[in-house]
Amino acid sequence: MSPRAGRAGPGRAMSACRRRRGRGWRTPALLAAYVLYVGLGAGVLRALEGPAERRAAQRLLQQRWELLANYTCVRGPPLQRLVQDIIQAYKSGITLQGNSTSLGRWDFSGSFFFSISTITTIGYGNLSPSTAAGRIFCIFFALFGIPLNLVLLNSIGQLMLSGVQHCAHHLEEKFHWQKKATLLMRICALLTCLLLFLLLPPVLFSAKEGWSYEEGFYYSFITLATIGFGDYVIGMNPDRTYPGWYKNVVSLWILFGMAWLALVIKFCINLLESSSDFCQCKKKSKGVVEDLMDGNKNTMTGLDDVENCNGKDPKQKDQTEWHMQTAPTEAL
Repeated sequence: MSPRAGRAGPGRAMSACRRRRGRGWRTPALLAAYVLYVGLGAGVLRALEGPAERRAAQRLLQQRWELLANYTCVRGPPLQRLVQDIIQAYKSGITLQGNSTSLGRWDFSGSFFFSISTITTIGYGNLSPSTAAGRIFCIFFALFGIPLNLVLLNSIGQLMLSGVQHCAHHLEEKFHWQKKATLLMRICALLTCLLLFLLLPPVLFSAKEGWSYEEGFYYSFITLATIGFGDYVIGMNPDRTYPGWYKNVVSLWILFGMAWLALVIKFCINLLESSSDFCQCKKKSKGVVEDLMDGNKNTMTGLDDVENCNGKDPKQKDQTEWHMQTAPTEAL
């Protein structure tokens, strides 16, 4: 064994150890970033929403004491039971209107909208089944409906992407723009979908629900992102009359809007993963340079890794192109 080969063996082992340590630290680093990000959000929300919560609690207690002081015939426990019954009735979709109550949340239109919010995992929380049979049915309905919804969203995403790619290919053939056509069509598709799914729906919600544009925009994003806080839900105001097509149109908007937003979120995921891979490639390059400076001239494994990071490996390139062609959904 030559002296150079003897030096190459330990150097290659050290390079492999560095790569394993780099991969081993990736998950803890992501977990730490995740915890810090969530902690930052918790701190900001506590600072913004905490004072309003305390003011609302004080106002509620003050109104309760004023009611008991002005109407001495009213007792505390009966009043508390009445409040709890009102809250439970509201959760079931029943509101008081003078001496009558409003019904109709479980008609076909309302039930259809509830089914959409269930299998899309939005789960507003403002309406839920109150019977044991309804709850059991909801479990099995969601068990098979959620996979069906995911398959449909994937199909809609493929349809959107194929339409963009077809238009880009047509522009390339007609104007000979090459890569400019693809970039132009993606920008146009992004702006069009942004207009259809996030910018225009708040106008409809403002007209039908009486919300401000900011409230409608907030509801649109919270719904399409399947967060579904339930603080804003369509068709819940008992003082308004809603047309029959309203909830059906909103249901279609939710379906196609979720497919579009899923593409945007996947694009953000690809950006984060690409930046992470780029950082790993820089670390690998630095490790190879250190090995070469230490006298390890035959560290071909490290050089191959650097070439793979720079996109010089033909096999890796072929696999990447095949993956991009067969991927079920690709971000706009």
